[in-house]
Amino acid sequence: MSNWQSGFVEANGLQIHYTRTGGNRPPLVLSHGVTDSGLCWTPVAQALAADYDVIMVDARGHGHSEAPKTGYGPAEQAADLYGVISGLGLQRPAVLGHSMGAITTLALACIYPDAPGMILLEDPPPWWIPAPPDPASSDRPRSGMAAWAAEVKHKTRDELITQQREANPGWSEAELEPWADAKLQFSLNVLSVFEGSTSPNVEWVELLRELTCPALLITGDPASGAAVSADSAAVLQSLLPALRVVHIPGAGHNIRRDRFARYIEVVRSFLDAPPAPSPGL
Repeated sequence: MSNWQSGFVEANGLQIHYTRTGGNRPPLVLSHGVTDSGLCWTPVAQALAADYDVIMVDARGHGHSEAPKTGYGPAEQAADLYGVISGLGLQRPAVLGHSMGAITTLALACIYPDAPGMILLEDPPPWWIPAPPDPASSDRPRSGMAAWAAEVKHKTRDELITQQREANPGWSEAELEPWADAKLQFSLNVLSVFEGSTSPNVEWVELLRELTCPALLITGDPASGAAVSADSAAVLQSLLPALRVVHIPGAGHNIRRDRFARYIEVVRSFLDAPPAPSPGL
C-alpha cells in the first residue's frame, strides 16, 4: 500500500477522491456500496494489484469526496464515475461495483456505453424490477437508515470494529478497519437517496437496451441478506441476454467479505476471459 497513489478528480462539478495502485497494467475501477468508501476495497485491490491498475473511487458523500446536499441517484453517480474515468484518461476500464456501486456501474455502462470495457456487479439493488406503489411504506427505508446512521455516528472506531467483528465472524480482519472508517466518514446527505425522488431517476427497462459491453452479475443468498434473488437475476438476464450470472452460496449482501477466495476466483475468471457481447445488443 505504500506505493499506492491518491488524489482528486473534478468530475460532474465535484471533487471526487480516488486511491490507485498504479503500474502499467489494465485499469480496473472499483465502485463501493452506500456508507462504504473506496478503501473498503483494499483486500480486493491487494489481491489484484499485481495484474491490474486498481482505482478505488470514493463516491460523492463518502470517503474524502465532496458531499452535495442531493444528487445521490444512479444517474448522478454514473456521471461522477464517468468523470473519474475521463479525468484519469482511462481507456475502457473494467468496472466492478458493489450494491449502490453496482447499480451505479450498470447505469454507467448504459448511459456512457463507450466508457467501460466490461462491468461486474456484486449484488446490486434490483431496481430493474418496478416496486409496487405502497405509500404507507415510503418512509421506512429512510427512517430505518437514518436511525442506523445516527447510531454508528455516535460510536467510536474501536466500538464499530468490535461490533462488526462479532456480527460477521467470517470477515477477515483486513475488512474491519476500512469498514469502520467509512462509517465515520460518510455524509448524512447520502440519505437523500432514500427519499423517493432520487433513487428511481432511471427508466431501467429502456436504459438497459443501451448496454453493449460484457457483464457479470455475482449473486449471494437472499436468506443471508443478499438483495438479488434467483427470480430478479433471471429478469435481468432476460433483459440482457449476454449477461453472465454466477451464484456464490454461503454469502449474503457483502459477497466478497463473506466468501472472499471464491469471489476473487469468479472476478479473475471474468476479467481474464469475458464473454463476447451478444450480436443483438
